[in-house]
Amino acid sequence: MALNRKCIIRISRYKNALNRLKALGFVKVFSGNLADAAGVSSSQVRKDFSLFGITGNRRGGYKVDELIKRIRDILGKNELQKVIIVGAGNIGKALLHYKGFESGGIKVMAAFDIDPSKYSHELEIPVLPLEDLRGFVQDHEVKIGILAVTEVAAHHVSEIMISAGIKGILNFAPIQLRAADDVVINNINLEVELENLIYFVNAQAKTDGVFE
Repeated sequence: MALNRKCIIRISRYKNALNRLKALGFVKVFSGNLADAAGVSSSQVRKDFSLFGITGNRRGGYKVDELIKRIRDILGKNELQKVIIVGAGNIGKALLHYKGFESGGIKVMAAFDIDPSKYSHELEIPVLPLEDLRGFVQDHEVKIGILAVTEVAAHHVSEIMISAGIKGILNFAPIQLRAADDVVINNINLEVELENLIYFVNAQAKTDGVFE
C-alpha cells in the first residue's frame, strides 16, 4: 500500500495521543478526541484509519487498547526494530544516549565512525570502525540506519550503508540524499527546520503588530 509520508506522520501522532489518553484512564475514544490531540479534523482521522481498514462505532467510538495495538502493527512496532548509527560526533552521541528508543520498540545496535579515538567495544552500544559496518549489518540483519556525518562524507557513507543492506536511512547531514526506489531516505536538515520556524515566528509577530 503506497501512502504519503504525511499520513504516516499523522498515524504516529494518533499513537502518541492514544498513549496519553490511556494514561488518563480513557478506555474508548472518538475521532474527535484524536483530532484535537493531533491537530487535524475528525474526518481526516477517519479517512486515515479507513486506509488501513480501521473502523469505529459512531456511538461507541474506538477501543483504546485495540487501536493502539493496531497502530503499533501498522508502524512495525509489534517487533523489535534494529538500528545502527553512522557518525559518533555530537548528534550521534546524543542519539546513542537517548533513552526513548527502547520504549518505542527501537534498539540501537551499534555506532560506526572513522575516528579510532571514538572506538569502544565495551560500551553497552559499541562504537566500531566503519569498515566493520557491512559485516555487522549482515550478521545482525539490520535494515535501518541513522546517518550523522558531515555534508562532505554523507553521500559516500550512505552508499556504504546501502551496499551493506540498509533499506532505510534517517539522514541528519545537511544535504539532500537520494537513492534507488527500494531504499527510503528521510532527510532532516536542522538548520532549515530552524530557519522555517524563525520565519513563521517573525511573520506571526508582524501580523500581530498590524492588529494592535
